[in-house]
Amino acid sequence: MVKIKRVYERPQESDGVRFLVERLWPRGMKKEELKIDSWVKDVAPSTDLRRWFGHDPLKWDEFQKRYLAELAGNASAWMPILEAAQKGEVTLLYSAHDTEHNSAIVLKSFLDQRLSK
Repeated sequence: MVKIKRVYERPQESDGVRFLVERLWPRGMKKEELKIDSWVKDVAPSTDLRRWFGHDPLKWDEFQKRYLAELAGNASAWMPILEAAQKGEVTLLYSAHDTEHNSAIVLKSFLDQRLSK
């Protein structure tokens, strides 16, 4: 099972393997404070896509399409997460303030589709 959680929320045992899925380190977060198993920068949207989107909800639909296209061409980035999810619980950690329009939501959906096959 794949879950998502903001990096600022407390870790829980039920999180399973915790992956930071951001290209940039979260603001205000010290490395020793953030309990992660792996930081997978390359699974995050490209810098150009992230800047273009700018967390603008009006660009959400197009952002999802573009990000899914990036993911489809970058299996080496998301495969470790998928493999961990096939063995147990996985939590994708993101730092965006917007809990409804962020890349972790798209990534979770992408991974869920592959897990259901």
